[in-house]
Amino acid sequence: MPATRTTSPALERAHLVWDLFIITLVIANLGLLLFDSLFLLPPLNAAFEAVAPGLYGAYEQHIHANFLTIDLAFVAVFLFDVLLGWAVAIAERHYHRWFFYPFVHWYDVLGCIPLGGFRLLRVLRVISLLHRLQRMGLIDVRRWYIYSVFAKYYDILLEELTDRIAIRMLDNVQQEIRAGDGLSAPVIERVVQPRKQALIREISQRLEAMAGDAYDRNRDDTLRYVRGLVGRTLAESPELKRLSRLPMGGPLTRGLEASLSDLACHLVDEALAGLKSSEFSSLVEHLAESGFDAWLRTDPETEQITEQVLVDMLDLLKEQIAVKGWQHKYQ
Repeated sequence: MPATRTTSPALERAHLVWDLFIITLVIANLGLLLFDSLFLLPPLNAAFEAVAPGLYGAYEQHIHANFLTIDLAFVAVFLFDVLLGWAVAIAERHYHRWFFYPFVHWYDVLGCIPLGGFRLLRVLRVISLLHRLQRMGLIDVRRWYIYSVFAKYYDILLEELTDRIAIRMLDNVQQEIRAGDGLSAPVIERVVQPRKQALIREISQRLEAMAGDAYDRNRDDTLRYVRGLVGRTLAESPELKRLSRLPMGGPLTRGLEASLSDLACHLVDEALAGLKSSEFSSLVEHLAESGFDAWLRTDPETEQITEQVLVDMLDLLKEQIAVKGWQHKYQ
């Protein structure tokens, strides 16, 4: 019976008592099923009769002979538990539709069928009830030794299975790349081209942001470099050297150098300030589009190189997946 959403302590205790009662019945029923199955084996049957003939006779006469009737009594209680849980789920609206309960608790429903193959499903009810007690905080199975052993080997099994599946899938991808008529053209046609304008806008915006941020962070160094460049250029100019030899040529040369340096710095400031203008954005988009189109043009040689790079990347990924992480974890 599923845990309810009620806040009444009395009802919660009643549900707990009922769950514990069902757990006890399921364990008893499974124990009886196991013992009766072993009772049917001739060597164990003979040994049981030899060791305890009185108990053997009582078991054979009262239990084994009426085993189906006894099992049907257990089934009647389990069926009542399913119907009761279904009614509670409907009353408290546990599921979106009233008929969802038997599908969610399929193992409880099938476990009520008194046939050998379905009886084994009753063990799943014990797991379900233990999970419910864990969720209620009454037990902590994570501290149990059997849980740690199960979790360890479950992790190992899951990692081994997923690794093999992943490696097999990557092998298939590599074979498709090697045996195909070419991968670059389909990728460009079906993946890149439909998003061409969005990619161009993204590239242009990133270029603008990169250029603007770089200048804002390095403005002083840039202007210092421009002034030094103007100074070195003027110092090497033969005309200015001749001008500096004239009377009053020194101050005139220094003034001309300062004016040209200020002009160059002003031009750099204005040019980089124009990075935020719509004209510059349009220019960058045109440049990005031209570069994008050039990048999309492929030939057989470059396509083979691209496909070989993909194959090598998949090989590297397979090597990484093949590393057994559970060995490092449990060493």
